[in-house]
Amino acid sequence: MVKAVRFHELGGPEVLRLEDVDVAEPGPGELLVRVDAIGLNRAEALFRGGHYIEPVRQFPASLGAEAAGAVEAVGPGVTGFEVGALVSVVPAFSMNDYNVYAERAIVPASAVVRRPAGLGAIEGAAVWMPFLTAYGALVEVGGMRAGDTVVLTAASSGVGLAAIQVARRVGAVPVATTRTPAKREALLKAGAAEVIVTGEEDVADRVLAVTGGRGAEFVFDAVAGPGVVDLARVVAPGGTLFVYGALSGEATPYPGIELGLPALNMRTYTVLETTRDPHRLRRAEAFVSSGLSSGAFAPAVDRVFPLAEVVEAHRYLEAGNQVGKIVLTVDH
Repeated sequence: MVKAVRFHELGGPEVLRLEDVDVAEPGPGELLVRVDAIGLNRAEALFRGGHYIEPVRQFPASLGAEAAGAVEAVGPGVTGFEVGALVSVVPAFSMNDYNVYAERAIVPASAVVRRPAGLGAIEGAAVWMPFLTAYGALVEVGGMRAGDTVVLTAASSGVGLAAIQVARRVGAVPVATTRTPAKREALLKAGAAEVIVTGEEDVADRVLAVTGGRGAEFVFDAVAGPGVVDLARVVAPGGTLFVYGALSGEATPYPGIELGLPALNMRTYTVLETTRDPHRLRRAEAFVSSGLSSGAFAPAVDRVFPLAEVVEAHRYLEAGNQVGKIVLTVDH
C-alpha cells in the first residue's frame, strides 16, 4: 500500500484526500516510479473542479502529470530505462488513467525522460512542463528566432518564467506583462527585457514603442477571454498569437473579425502537442537539457509543500501569488 491523493467529488482544494491505495506491477510500456517530488499545475486545479478540457471519468479520481523520482520496476517491452534510473515524468497522458500525486506511480514509459546530471528531484519536478510548453509553442511550432519579440502574459507563472529563458536562449526579446507592480522587479531579475504593468499602462502602446512600431512576432497568452482583442493589436504582420491557458475563465473571441487583421495567426497550444509526439519530445528534451547543462535554464520554484499538505498547496496555487512553480515533496 502507498499513500496517494484522490478525490471523490468535484470541488475546491478541500475535496483532496490522502488515502492508502494498492500499486500494481507496471504493464506493457509502463514504468513504476518512486515519486520524490511532484510539480503542481493549474490544469490539476481545473480538473479537480470540473473545469478542465477533459472531464473526470469516474470517482474516486486521481490527478497529477509531472513528477520526479527513480525507476523501481520496468514493464514488458520497455527499453532505455533501468531500475534506479533518475527520471522525470512529463505531462503526456490523461489524469483519468494515471496518478502521480502518490508515493509511487505507474506511468507510461513514453512520458518519462531521464533527469540531467545534477538536477535534484524538486527541480526535476518543476522544469519540464514549463519549458516543454514554452519551447514547444514558440520554437517548435512558431519558429521563434533571434531578434523576434515575444509578449508574455501571466509572466510570473512557471511557464511564463520558462518562456523568458527560452526567448533569451534563442536571442529573442521577452516582454512580460503583469497585473500589478508587485512582480515587476522579480520579472526583470528573471530576464524580461521589459515589464508592462497592465493595470497602469496600455499594452499596445508599450509594445509598439519597444518594437519601433513593428509589433511583436509572438504573443504567448495564458489568460484568454476578451483580452485577446487587445493583445491582437500588438502582433506584427504575419505574427502569431498563441493561447495556451484560460485563466480568465471567460469566452475567447477571434479578434480578426473585429480588427480586420487578415495577417493575424491565432492558435491554441497545449504541451500534449509536444509530449505525445516522440520526435518533438526528443528535440524538446535535447533543447531543455542543453539549456540546463549550460546554465541558461533554471527551473523557478516558488514554494515547496509536503505531500500531506496537498490541500494547502492547492489553496496556494489558486491564490495566484506565486512566482514560479509549486512543488510537493514525498518522504520515504
